[in-house]
Amino acid sequence: MNDFWIILVGILVACACSLVGCFLVLRKMAMIGDAISHSILPGIAIAFFIGGRDSFLMMVAASLVGLFTVFLIQTFHQKGVQSDASIGIVYTALFSIGVIMVSMNARQIGIDLDCILHGEIAFTPWNTLSIGGVHLGPRAVWQVGSVFLLSLIVIGVFYKQFKICSFDPVMAAAIGIPVVFFHYLLMALVSLVTVASFESVGAILVVGMLVVPASTAYLLTERLSVMIGISMLVGSLSAVIGYYIAFILDSSIAGSMVAVSGMLFLLALLFSPTHGVLMKKWKLRSRSI
Repeated sequence: MNDFWIILVGILVACACSLVGCFLVLRKMAMIGDAISHSILPGIAIAFFIGGRDSFLMMVAASLVGLFTVFLIQTFHQKGVQSDASIGIVYTALFSIGVIMVSMNARQIGIDLDCILHGEIAFTPWNTLSIGGVHLGPRAVWQVGSVFLLSLIVIGVFYKQFKICSFDPVMAAAIGIPVVFFHYLLMALVSLVTVASFESVGAILVVGMLVVPASTAYLLTERLSVMIGISMLVGSLSAVIGYYIAFILDSSIAGSMVAVSGMLFLLALLFSPTHGVLMKKWKLRSRSI
């Protein structure tokens, strides 16, 4: 059962990250996920100071810091700082503050910096959720699963608005869609997904789950709905194959999952029917003949 729970958590993380990651890729905001995944560390540390290992409090605090990160990035960009520079400034500053807070109080809050960076999905079967003495399975399954379900509901209800805002925000504003509201709603979902996935795959590898499957799907289709489905499929395959590769090589499970996702992206880059490098060369050669 331990193998099943680990793979299930990996699939849930991959699907949750892929769902919101598609919109980040379309908006050319992929590195926002990197910024949020690092900058939420102060929020997690503060939550530990206040309520110990209260998962709900930790998620709320980290999500608020994630939204604050997006607000700072937007503010700096509007003041004339380039977008990539704004991201770099904000997330490195907040992450550094979080590292200082953790390193100064590591014994009191029980956080390991290596676990923060890399995560350890192999421990998820032992961190269980119990209600009234009844064990309901790993806490990560319920945590990531509930956030994934929430993201599905929100994006499903406002799918048209998210789609128009992603492809043409000017037109969205012209027809009366509150673009700023949906921007921060999406960022709130990204923050929640990042925090929920944080414990399993760590701050660094959650970025790969957000970006790589969505980028792979982007190369394989021109339709957003299909892109979301393909990205979830790629993420799920990466989780399953990556787990067994990690088992064979005795290596990091989360690292193997993202590495497999990168390999699938490379295959899509080479053999995609529309964007593949080799397919483009083959089409050019066929026309010349």
